[in-house]
Amino acid sequence: MKKEINIIVAMGENRAIGKENKLIWKISEDLKRFKSLTTGHPIIMGRKTFDSIGKPLPNRTNIVVTRNADFKAEGCVICTSLEEAVESGFAKDDQIFIIGGQEIYSQAIKIANKLFITLIEAESNADAFFPDYSDFKKVISTEENKTPEGLKYKYIVLER
Repeated sequence: MKKEINIIVAMGENRAIGKENKLIWKISEDLKRFKSLTTGHPIIMGRKTFDSIGKPLPNRTNIVVTRNADFKAEGCVICTSLEEAVESGFAKDDQIFIIGGQEIYSQAIKIANKLFITLIEAESNADAFFPDYSDFKKVISTEENKTPEGLKYKYIVLER
């Protein structure tokens, strides 16, 4: 099987992904999709994203990228660069998922094969944004979904 670097993200129409180290939107169906796509595969995240989650996600190799070589997190592999994290992920599986945040996405967008985007029909006052991804082509787009609160969103898969 071909090695794949996948990015998974939920973002608003203005590419907003977070504010004050928290997700802007928590959509139950999207969280279930995230779990089903990433379970069994290595996930790579920045330290701030790890801090916001607070613990390793179960049934996945959790790889945290941080400049702090002394950083420790029980149940996680610690790497000091994205390259090292990708190498570590591929040592475990042919498919890895980059799960955020902004800084890691900005580095990973250059090497990713596939994007799994939950596009939320809203803009938000955010302090973290997803980078430009205009060199990817859409391969799948789902029908629009709605949360019980009426927030509209759809899933898009893009490939380079």
